[in-house]
Amino acid sequence: MSLDPQRQLTVRAALAGAVLGGAMCLSNLYTALTIGWSFGVAITSGVLAWAIFALLLRVRIVRTAFGILENNAMQSVASCAGYMVGGGTTAAIPALMMIDAENGVTTRLSGWQLFAWITTIALLGVVMAIPMKQQMINVEQLRFPSGIAAAETLKALHAGEEGRRQSRLLGRGAIAGVLVGFFREAHAAWIPWNLPQKLHFKLGAPLELLPESWRTGLLGGLSESTRSLLDAEPLLRSRPLHKYTFYLDTSIILAAAGAIMGWRAAWGMMLGAVVNYLVLGPIVFSRGIVLWDLGYKNLATWSVWFGSSLLLTSSLTAFFFQWRSVVAAVKSVFAAFHAKASELADHEVPMSWFVIGVAIFGPMVVTVEYLIFDIKPWLGVVSVVLAFFIAIVASRVTGETDTTPSGALGKVTQITFGILDPGNATTNLMTANVTGGVGLHAADLLTDLKSGYVLKADPRQQFWAQFIGVLAGGLFVVPAWDLLITGPEVFGTKYPAPAAIAWKGVAQMLSQGLDRLHPSAQLSIAIGASLGIVLALADRQFPQYKKWIPSAAGVGLGFTTPGANTISMFLGALAALWIARKDPKSDETLVPVSSGVIAGESLTAVGVLMLDKLGVFDGSIVVKIAGVLTLLGLASATTTP
Repeated sequence: MSLDPQRQLTVRAALAGAVLGGAMCLSNLYTALTIGWSFGVAITSGVLAWAIFALLLRVRIVRTAFGILENNAMQSVASCAGYMVGGGTTAAIPALMMIDAENGVTTRLSGWQLFAWITTIALLGVVMAIPMKQQMINVEQLRFPSGIAAAETLKALHAGEEGRRQSRLLGRGAIAGVLVGFFREAHAAWIPWNLPQKLHFKLGAPLELLPESWRTGLLGGLSESTRSLLDAEPLLRSRPLHKYTFYLDTSIILAAAGAIMGWRAAWGMMLGAVVNYLVLGPIVFSRGIVLWDLGYKNLATWSVWFGSSLLLTSSLTAFFFQWRSVVAAVKSVFAAFHAKASELADHEVPMSWFVIGVAIFGPMVVTVEYLIFDIKPWLGVVSVVLAFFIAIVASRVTGETDTTPSGALGKVTQITFGILDPGNATTNLMTANVTGGVGLHAADLLTDLKSGYVLKADPRQQFWAQFIGVLAGGLFVVPAWDLLITGPEVFGTKYPAPAAIAWKGVAQMLSQGLDRLHPSAQLSIAIGASLGIVLALADRQFPQYKKWIPSAAGVGLGFTTPGANTISMFLGALAALWIARKDPKSDETLVPVSSGVIAGESLTAVGVLMLDKLGVFDGSIVVKIAGVLTLLGLASATTTP
């Protein structure tokens, strides 16, 4: 096999990857805070880059076509940037902020602290992937299915018609997302109509989609009894359903996420949400276990114990059965240090780069752990050493199953440091952030390197592309984080942050001790932990009935995610299931459309917040024009030729 001499990591590939990956990073930040999910970046960025450069070539702004290996290098930059939310911005850091707020302490990282934290973890993940790439991809030929899919997508894009079809589908989804995001989030007197944030379950709910003047006119012609009937909402224990977080959210991100997520996880989430909010919720509130009022933030203070324990035990049980993969992964990576020169030895990233990288970034991670979170240096060293083994396991499992067990591996670290530094929630969370973040980045980068291997790209150029992506993602995510997160009060209210809720629950469980919890919470932990083990064992023992066994991850998330989010994701998955039964190749349409929706709406929501800070919606004529142009710009930026 010989390397293709085409241009790869060019300036334009690096710039396109930085911009597209940074934008996808903002999208992942918003969606992860909203629904606890982040999405693959490689294929979406590849389609967008192909379309953008096809347009630029057509209008003669660029002189040469964007080659397939350039696009692959661009994907390396974009993928690394897009996954920068894995450095803790959507789980460990929000969890720490919530715990500290409950203890009367205000925790907020400065921009430089946040940048240093997430980039050092990511850079360590990049160098950790070096020995794993040579062994797992070159020697063992692990599949890394998403990497192969990204490579095949690039081949199809650059072959001609498929590229135009994919870009049109992505663009249509993006337009829908932009319009919904703008009319949900942008509020100004000069905007004639806004999409409501939510619709309660009542007969008159569809009328709330109409402009206010139309709605007032229609209702004015009806009798009082008819209006009362239209406005009546079903009650549960004398309280309306929306108090139990059951209503329709008008965000189409949620439905698009459900379409990508798949049916089994979605119905598992729906089952968990129904049991949590409609069965247990009224009971714990009527008995005074949940005080004040209903709603997600208050109900989650109790339900998190069941959900977290279920996620913990199911993840660890499934992980336990992969012990052979763990042993094989460790052996194979150490064997890579003594491997013979391969066919591509002159082009591979040398093992010396791994040694130098760990020597540089390992101490950097330990230093920022100490300076920012006051974690003892020896515990920081343990976290870096543990991160290497966590990265090995995460990478191998991803290569074999296309699923990175970051949740389970993070919880392994939480338990480990719960023993090493008992009672310290900060150490518990942030060391797990280090190991989980390094593992996530290493596994993602190996998926990216698999694409390059299939396309015969130069691994060294991909390595440097990943470094560029880390820095680009950090530069995008830090100001966006400061814009979105005004304080710990936004978690559980404006942003549900279900992943952070679960991390917080495990940290408190380990640091406080179970004896300090309400007896009902202790019981829910026992039941949740037992159910997690049962579901994980059932998956393994009865694979032929797997589609009828609720997903443990789905049920657990149903207890840590607002019911409204779960309903929308369930409906999206149900629609995708119905379409798939009619068209077995529906994924070829659903995935690009759903990806476009997610990118369009999430980026528009973040963009509207930025524009609001600049006064775009204050009503002056100049600003009105700017607002309209901005909307058009957002739409055109996410569409493709």
